[in-house]
Amino acid sequence: MPASLVAHPLVSAPALTVIDFRCTARRGEAPVPEVFATASLAYVSAGSFGCRTRGAVHELVPGAVLIGRAGDEYTCTHDHVAGGDRCLAFHFAPALADELGLARAVEGAGAAPPLPELMVVGELAGAAARGESNLGLDELALVFAQRFVALASGRSRRAEPASPRDRARAVEVGHWIDAHAHEPIDLATAAARAGLGEFHFLRVFARVLGVTPHQYLVRARLRRAARLLAEADRPITEVAFDAGFGDFSNFVRTFRRAADVSPRSFRRASRGDRKILQDRLARAL
Repeated sequence: MPASLVAHPLVSAPALTVIDFRCTARRGEAPVPEVFATASLAYVSAGSFGCRTRGAVHELVPGAVLIGRAGDEYTCTHDHVAGGDRCLAFHFAPALADELGLARAVEGAGAAPPLPELMVVGELAGAAARGESNLGLDELALVFAQRFVALASGRSRRAEPASPRDRARAVEVGHWIDAHAHEPIDLATAAARAGLGEFHFLRVFARVLGVTPHQYLVRARLRRAARLLAEADRPITEVAFDAGFGDFSNFVRTFRRAADVSPRSFRRASRGDRKILQDRLARAL
């Protein structure tokens, strides 16, 4: 990896990794050839760069996607704009890439231009990476790949109704998430609990319960936090961690978005401070 490229892993699972790449290369800096280890999609969130791969040259700007095929060599350049770039890269293990249909979809090109259907999901993924969204970054990686495959093939896959067995699996895992919401749970862990591949599990769970597994997990943690705030006088930081939130500031933001009041104000309201709830209702009218 070039010295000017800094990688921050955000999701590390056997089937899927998500990495925030920040490049500080200067204009004209000597490029270093690299090789794609797996099928990958890298969403350009800032800056721009050139890429030589498969005998073609691509210029990538914010919203564009660098498409990687396992085993292909690529060389990134910064000949036009100084300041480097930033990408959110999704890497898919062979089995998951096959399940998604990604292995075939990446055959055609080395890059995709800014496309609205991909940009909106890419920006959502960026918000999730920054802790500004309750959506799961691993789930958004699969949605991003699914949209890319649909665009590459020129069609969208029609949703099929869930089988009775899959419906039971979704409900069973939902109950398991409720019981273990205070523990670290990612998409891979929940899918393994259901005995399904990650992508298939994500679709089944969302189809049956109406929310993604990560959304369900966050809401289970919020329920637990609200209950703890109302029932006990424990420190709010302790409530946050006991509910399953690993970061206190993320807990405060998430709780405020859901309740429209801070955790401290929610506790005061639970103790009988009616003015807090009255003010909240007034803002909603």
